[in-house]
Amino acid sequence: LQAVASGAATSVGSAVVKDVYEGRKREAVLALVFSMMMIAPIIAPVIGAFVLGVTSWRGIFWTLSGAGILALACAIAMEETIEHRSTGNTLQSLSRLGVVLKNPGFTSLLVTFSLRSIPLMAFISTSSYIYIDQFGLSAKVYSYFFAGNAVFMVLGPMLYMRLSSRFNSRTMISVCYLALSLSGLLVCILGNLSPWWFAVSLLPSTLAGSVIGPPSANLMLEQQKTDTGSASSLMSSSITIMGSVGMMLISFSWANRIWVLGALNLIFGLLSLLLWQWVSKGTHVIQVKDDKVTI
Repeated sequence: LQAVASGAATSVGSAVVKDVYEGRKREAVLALVFSMMMIAPIIAPVIGAFVLGVTSWRGIFWTLSGAGILALACAIAMEETIEHRSTGNTLQSLSRLGVVLKNPGFTSLLVTFSLRSIPLMAFISTSSYIYIDQFGLSAKVYSYFFAGNAVFMVLGPMLYMRLSSRFNSRTMISVCYLALSLSGLLVCILGNLSPWWFAVSLLPSTLAGSVIGPPSANLMLEQQKTDTGSASSLMSSSITIMGSVGMMLISFSWANRIWVLGALNLIFGLLSLLLWQWVSKGTHVIQVKDDKVTI
């Protein structure tokens, strides 16, 4: 139930931004939203450790209940943003997912941008094994390395907004995919030397993947003038599905998971770059208006 509610909230959030904002302004708001989403995984372990320090495990669930009630209150206070509400039943609403997938511009971008979740989720799922089991670090020290990596996830969307006033999004996305690939190569070459070399080699991949977030979401939402909720749901679910693929691939009994993680970044970085070069030049992709926005 928690997963269903979380997935719904993520989809609705992107759909609301699409309803209210357009063009580069929407991109700026998405950057803020992505940054907030990245901050949560950083502060969550800290809050969890504090709660466990003053109460039992049941306190974690009371805290989650309180957060849910607060979110519900904020949702009730919001005004409805959708202009044209669907009058169909649940099955008819679900059928709109197929309609959106028939849009070649949206679907081609969806596949291209979702691939980056494979190496990202592979790292998240196996990072503790690499730092603790392979490098012999304590759980506390591992949390510092993980938090340091997560900081670059937060900085990515803001960095994009700063650079987007000088460079167009197509070029920046291409550079990010190239950086992701080079980061994978560095992980393969240097990652086994020490935890520091592994962390530093992986940072370009983390930052590049985070930078891609706002322009990719904005461009995909631009492809749909209607069925925004369906488009947003497909975006969220495709990222989750691709991320699950990455978690599955890294879970096999590999002799060296660092090399596998580096290979995933290298392979899917190059594959995404090639797909992006092809898709972005297609006539079926609607480009976002390049209005100047500060954030």
